[in-house]
Parts: sequence; C-alpha cells; structure tokens
Amino acid sequence: MINKDDPDYIFEEYKGHTIASHKNNVVGKDINNLIIVYRSDEFPNHGFTIGLDDSKLSGQRKSVPHNMDDAKGYIDWVVGVQQKKAEAKPEKNIVDEKAYDLRVNKGMLPTVDIAGHTFYVDIRMDMLRPKDDFLSKGIVFSNIQNYYDEDKRAYTIPYNPKTHEFQEPDYRTIKELPKDLIAVQFSSQRLLDRIGWNRHYGFELRHGLDKQGLKLQFTAKQIPWEKTFLVGLIKSNLKADKLQEKATEKLQRKKGRKM
Repeated sequence: MINKDDPDYIFEEYKGHTIASHKNNVVGKDINNLIIVYRSDEFPNHGFTIGLDDSKLSGQRKSVPHNMDDAKGYIDWVVGVQQKKAEAKPEKNIVDEKAYDLRVNKGMLPTVDIAGHTFYVDIRMDMLRPKDDFLSKGIVFSNIQNYYDEDKRAYTIPYNPKTHEFQEPDYRTIKELPKDLIAVQFSSQRLLDRIGWNRHYGFELRHGLDKQGLKLQFTAKQIPWEKTFLVGLIKSNLKADKLQEKATEKLQRKKGRKM
C-alpha cells in the first residue's frame, strides 16, 4: 500500500490511471525495480505490477531505471479493450435521482444483506458495519484484502452468521468443511458505494455513475463451501496427516526392534 505523496515513488497520471515507479530503481535486472499501474479511482487499493523497470535488456534497446513505456503500453491496451466494450454496449445507466438525493443530501448509507443481517457500507470507517449489533466488530475491508478477486471485483469471505463477523477457520489444521461458518460474496467498496468512494478519494460525486448506476441496497451471495478453495486445502491437510501417521508408525517400529 502506497500513497500519492509517498516520497519513495515517482508518479505519473495517464489515461485515467496512476503509474507508480520506485525511485531506487536502477539500470539492470533487480527484484526491487517496481513499476505498478493503478486505475486512478482504485488507487491505492488495487494495482497491477507490470514487471521490472529494466525490460530493455535485450538487443539494441536501452535499459532505463524508470521505464514508463511498458506501463503506458499496458494502459493503452486496457483502454482499448474498454472502448471496444463501450462501443458494443453504448447504452448508459440512468442515475436514480431519488437514490442520489437520499445518499448525498440525506446521508443515507448503502446497505448489504448478509445471510439475513443488514450491514451499512461505511467507507469512511473502512468496513461493513452491522446494524443493530453493537457487539460485533463487523467486516473490515483492510482485513479481507486477501479474499478480493480482481476479475470478479468481489470479495468471497468466511463469515460467522452468529457474531456477524468475518472469521477465518484454522487453515493449518482444518480437516472438514466448517459447520459454524458460511462463505459469502459481495462487491468491492467502489461498487457498493460509488458516492462514498468518490468522496473519500476526491473524485466528483457523479464520477462513474453513468456506467455503474446507483443502488442503495445489495444482497450478498452465499457460496457453497464445495465451490471454494477449502476443498483442496482439506484434502492437502488430510494427506499430510496420513504421511505423518505413516512416518510415526515407521519410527515406532524401528524403536521396537531388539537385538
């Protein structure tokens, strides 16, 4: 996570994207040579590492420490794909002015229904804040970053429906699918509350609404555990246990031998 005023980075804005290049980058291949591209409205939460800044090592091309060309080439490609999609689907969402008034002028926060309980989308507090449950810690977005899917633009997290909290099982020892937890999926902060996102990151309040529209109520999807990564992890843990049991039995047999 970096900020736009981070003194260790060089920043350049290009076609709605922010390019970040570390100031210590050098000529030559170095793992610390980083160049990262962010969609400006998703900075600094979700970035894409283009690669090392030294991608000019071969042939007659010159190696440079802050190679913006590769980053801009990637952005040109992304923008081109987006334009083709826009041309294929030229229609725009009509912003619901009543919803806009409720969100902007009346201060109403969007809500997400998760397994029958209502959560407020509170970007200022970086969380989904449970309604009518002051004992719950809720779901803090910074705690679930590892559960974000860039392609789906959504989080899929383990959730405790009794405590109304994000809760991870013990992945090191888990041997069966959780019975007290469920897997739920909901959209990113930007999609859940575009107004709050724009306000928090300094964008014009209506930015992006013509494409995304405006909703104030969402419902999270419950995902069967069988369709998550837990199935493979449990198999791996069970296999590791069997191997450990065999190793222990073999060791015990050796200790039991007498001359």
